[in-house]
Amino acid sequence: MIIGVPKEIKNNENRVALTPAGATELVKRGHQVFVQHTAGEGSGFPDDEYTAAGAAILPTIEDVYAIAEMIIKVKEPIEPEYKLIKEGQLLFTYFHFASYEPLTKAMVESKAICLAYETVEKVDKSLPLLVPMSEVAGRMSVQKGANYLEKPLKGRGILLGGVPGVLPAKVLILGGGIVGTQAAWMAAGLGADVTIMDVSIPRMRYLADVMPANVKTMMSNEYNVRTMIKDSDLIIGAVLIPGAKAPHLITRDMLKDMKPGTVLVDVAVDQGGCIETCKPTTHENPTYIIDDVVHYCVANMPGAVPYTSTLALTNATLPYAIQLADKGWKKAARENAELVPGLNVIHGDIVYKAVAEAFDMDYVPVEKYLMG
Repeated sequence: MIIGVPKEIKNNENRVALTPAGATELVKRGHQVFVQHTAGEGSGFPDDEYTAAGAAILPTIEDVYAIAEMIIKVKEPIEPEYKLIKEGQLLFTYFHFASYEPLTKAMVESKAICLAYETVEKVDKSLPLLVPMSEVAGRMSVQKGANYLEKPLKGRGILLGGVPGVLPAKVLILGGGIVGTQAAWMAAGLGADVTIMDVSIPRMRYLADVMPANVKTMMSNEYNVRTMIKDSDLIIGAVLIPGAKAPHLITRDMLKDMKPGTVLVDVAVDQGGCIETCKPTTHENPTYIIDDVVHYCVANMPGAVPYTSTLALTNATLPYAIQLADKGWKKAARENAELVPGLNVIHGDIVYKAVAEAFDMDYVPVEKYLMG
C-alpha cells in the first residue's frame, strides 16, 4: 500500500502521525511510505531519519495526498485539506466529527473512508487510540491549570499545593475516566485537595481504592456540581461520550457562583466541551475570560508536548496501521472487530450512529460495506 504522512497544519500542532521507527515497520512489509518535508521536525524527527528508515520525502502536502492510498494523520483535516482528499482514499486520524458539522459534510462529499482513532473500540469498550492522548491531556490539564491560577495570568493567585500553614487549592474534576484519573494523580501529587465527580459508582469505588488520601469521590449530578464549583479553584472538564458531543455539566449561569480567578480547563473541547461557555482556543491564544473566570480550552493540548505525544500515539496506532496496510480497510475490519466502530464515514455514507444523530443526517449501518 502507498501510505502518506502529511505535515499537520492545525495551529501549533507539532505532532506527527508516524515515527521513523513506524516507517521502518511498514517499509519492511513491502509498503511505500511518503512523508511530507519537515513533517516530523516538530516532534524531533528530521527528514533524514525517515529516509534512513526507507521512506521517501515529498515537498508539499498536495504531493502526499495525491499519491497516497492511505493517509495517516494526527488531527482532523482542516479546510485547506478538504479539496485534496480523493474518493476511496483511507484517512486514519482523529476526527471528532460530532463536534464540527462542516468537517462531517466535507468528508461525506469527498467519498473517502474515514477511520477515526477516537472510536476504535476494544471488546471491553475501552478506546485504545484515545487513551494515550487522554493520558497526556489529563496530566497537562493540571500543569496548565496550576499555571493559570497565577495572578499575572488572571487567576486567583493560589499555589496548587499550598505550603505549611496555608491550605492547598481545591481541584474539581468532572469525569473519572482516563483524563480525570490522570489529572487526579497529577493534582494529588502536587498536594492539591482533589474531588473527582462521576456517575458510575463502580468507577468511583475503584478510584477510592487506588487514589491517595487527598483525592475524594462524589456522585456527579447538577446539585452536587453547583455546590462544589463555589469553593473550587481549578475545575477540569474530563467528560467523554465516545463519538458523540459532550454534555454541558457546567452552564453559563453557573459562572456567577464561582470565585473570581477560578480556572476552567475543558479537555473535552474537541468533542464540543462539557462547559457551556467553552469554545476552542489555540496554544497561541489559549485563554479567555468570562465573568472573571479563566477558560483554557485548547483543542489539541498534547500538541504542546509533541515528542512525548507522538511516541505515545504511534505506540498505539501503529499495530492498526500495519493491519490496514497489509489487508486493506475492509478485510482488516472484518478480521479485527476493534476497527469496525472506528469507521465513521464510507463512500459518502455516515456509518457511525452518534455522528449521524448529532447533525440529524442519514445513518447507514456499517455492515452494508462489510458484508459479503
